[in-house]
Amino acid sequence: MSFIHDYIAALGPIWDYASVPLQIAILFVVIYQGLFFLRGTRAANVLAGIIVALLLLTVTTEVLKLMVLAELLKGVWTVFPIAIVVIFQPELRRAFAQIGSSNPFSRRQRREETISEVVMAVSGMSRAKTGALIVFQRQIGMRAILASGVRIDARVSHKLIETIFSKNTSLHDGGVAIENDRLVSAHCIFPLSQNPDIASSMGTRHRAAIGITEETDAVAVVVSEETGGISIACKGSMIHDLSAEKLARFLRALLFSRTGSAIGEIFNIVEGEQPFQPSQSQE
Repeated sequence: MSFIHDYIAALGPIWDYASVPLQIAILFVVIYQGLFFLRGTRAANVLAGIIVALLLLTVTTEVLKLMVLAELLKGVWTVFPIAIVVIFQPELRRAFAQIGSSNPFSRRQRREETISEVVMAVSGMSRAKTGALIVFQRQIGMRAILASGVRIDARVSHKLIETIFSKNTSLHDGGVAIENDRLVSAHCIFPLSQNPDIASSMGTRHRAAIGITEETDAVAVVVSEETGGISIACKGSMIHDLSAEKLARFLRALLFSRTGSAIGEIFNIVEGEQPFQPSQSQE
């Protein structure tokens, strides 16, 4: 560490000027990330209330020259950081846990678990001929579409997906959206493809899968209610009649790849598979 101190000392006045915006930037990032993490929670309201109350008391004591209260408030401001740690212990624990789980290896493991759970759900629904539409959001957001559905925000599991698409539930129509390995919304209405080359006999779910992948870089998985066939779509192309093993391979290739990868190259990772042909029909 001594070489760092020597380097800073060598900079002299330059470092004195440069350190000021650097410190401001660090404080800005820390405060912004803290507020971003607490957004929409009760902790955010509690923190805002405490800060506002202390600021009002401080201003009041300064204006009215209330010396006793001023001395007490100085003590409060001194212990304020410790109080924050005690009051917001659960939120801080969750924040540090998220920081620890944000490394690339953890993200890859979560993505593998998500793919595994989706494949298990799709396999079960295929055998039962339960129609389903599962959309993976990638880089391009789908805020308006997600708002059209029912917010879930739950860990992806095959039981949850199969329950949502069960005919006895009110959420089985439409599709579900997965974002950052979380099932964020169900009963979503996705745009239907307007491609005139698509066969008129193709079902609504398949048209919606192609439609959303035409408008965004999402990946869509469809289970046919008529045949139980499994299909996957990306960038307006679709492959039908996949086995569970091939579906898993496609999902890994698409979800771990750069979004700019050519869809033809991705769909050719499974020998003998060809992308969607307009003359094909599927319910």
